[in-house]
Amino acid sequence: MGQEKNPRRVAENEAMAVARMLRTSPQKLNLVAGLIRGKKVEKALADLTFSKRRIAGDVKKCLQSAIANAENNHGLDVDNLVVAEAWVGKNLVMKRGRPRARGRFGKIMKPFSEITIKVRQTGESA
Repeated sequence: MGQEKNPRRVAENEAMAVARMLRTSPQKLNLVAGLIRGKKVEKALADLTFSKRRIAGDVKKCLQSAIANAENNHGLDVDNLVVAEAWVGKNLVMKRGRPRARGRFGKIMKPFSEITIKVRQTGESA
């Protein structure tokens, strides 16, 4: 008996990874995601390695996870992978504050965000 197998959320030639609770605003994270969209994974990893942005290291770790998922879980060829999609979402916002002059209170918002990276195997020698 048992349960039926869950259908795959991505196509047969795709794999994905999600990094949640990244301590940066979605707007800043989207700039880094824009760097890697549509590129081959080797080029995307090189761009993230040498990027000056602080959050690029976490995005690189998520991309490496997506590559490992493609290779180990779905049997895809790593040499033919491209970053098909990379999208960014909001997460929680920590609200902090700082006392200001004349009894006022300055709001300090500390946003978190998440990134989802989907890699796809292209048709070349696959």
